[in-house]
Amino acid sequence: MTSRVITTLLMWLILATTAFAAPRVGVVTMQAGSEYWSRFGHNAILIDSQDGSEPTLYNYGYFNFYEPGFLLHFLRGQMEYRLLAIPLRDDLAYYASEGRGVRVQWLRLSDDQATQLAAALANNAKPQNSRYRYDYFTRNCSTMVRDALDVAMDGHLKPQLFGRSRGLTYRSEALRLGEPEPWLYLGMSAGLGPFADTALSRWTESFVPERLAEALREAKTANGRPLVIAEQELAPARLADPPYAPPYWRWRFVGAGLVLAALFAFGLGRKRPAALRIASGSLLGLLWLGAGLGGLLLLWLWGFSEHVAAYQNENALLFNPLCLGLLVALPALWRGRATSTWMRLLALIVALCAGFAMFLKFLPFRVQSNGDWIGFWLPIHAAAAWRMARNANRDS
Repeated sequence: MTSRVITTLLMWLILATTAFAAPRVGVVTMQAGSEYWSRFGHNAILIDSQDGSEPTLYNYGYFNFYEPGFLLHFLRGQMEYRLLAIPLRDDLAYYASEGRGVRVQWLRLSDDQATQLAAALANNAKPQNSRYRYDYFTRNCSTMVRDALDVAMDGHLKPQLFGRSRGLTYRSEALRLGEPEPWLYLGMSAGLGPFADTALSRWTESFVPERLAEALREAKTANGRPLVIAEQELAPARLADPPYAPPYWRWRFVGAGLVLAALFAFGLGRKRPAALRIASGSLLGLLWLGAGLGGLLLLWLWGFSEHVAAYQNENALLFNPLCLGLLVALPALWRGRATSTWMRLLALIVALCAGFAMFLKFLPFRVQSNGDWIGFWLPIHAAAAWRMARNANRDS
């Protein structure tokens, strides 16, 4: 009878221990995808309750393109994303079908830390709590994961990463990851202001999921033990990894700018064949249109949105809205006639603005890296102003 009682008590003890076992916590990192919105990769927190149920993936990156007002909120920098709790198997199937590699890093958290983190995530994933204001650099899927881990570790993660830097910037990381999509690369290159060019600490560079995974490999617990217990592949990678560094396209920009400048300086001359004038003028008109509309967008992002990364963007001196006014000069350029004094003055102002953007590069307190666009636009604006001035001389 005694042995039966002891056996029963042991079984109850085992069941109670299992029932109240702390969950395992992991950070799941997904490889960058082929679609433009997935070029930065993704990550999430995995909670395995160890009770036989399916592990839950807490995903901070949910958004809906078709949500009413999504585009307007995007332009204003007022996007709201959601935290979703998804069964691991369901989310993993999606990434596996895309060929995106998935790895989990199991973390050495105390029982109390793991339990509190799981409870906080479950509460935040409730519909009434799940929405949060999103920012591509400071409040994205990866920084939210990072911050949740830091809170769970009683603030012990941030001090390990905050004072260390490898010289990376928001711009260098964005251009590195956006390179496979040329339009995305060019858009970010033009649209990011000086905020994107300050050196990042290991803490701030972890806005990129893979950078956070690298940081966690080096992190320690409060008692000095490695934070990552083990890493496990959940889905094999079938896509190429992102580039290691951003491309250096400076001479491509400069070369294109000089070629186009030479074309406009020569092709828009009064004595050139009409077909050449029309072709050259039409191409210049398209560039003016693109520059003008682009400049209006840059100024709008600076003055009327919450996109901090777009503030004080010197590229507004290059993508100049005044270029829209120069479109009035196209008929005269097509016909080889002199443009009005006002048009020539406007072209000169546009060229001087581009020259001022170049001058700003010599000021030590200006940190924006936009030499590529200066190399492209300055020759074009200067050539257009010069040609319009020359055409005013009947002997040219």
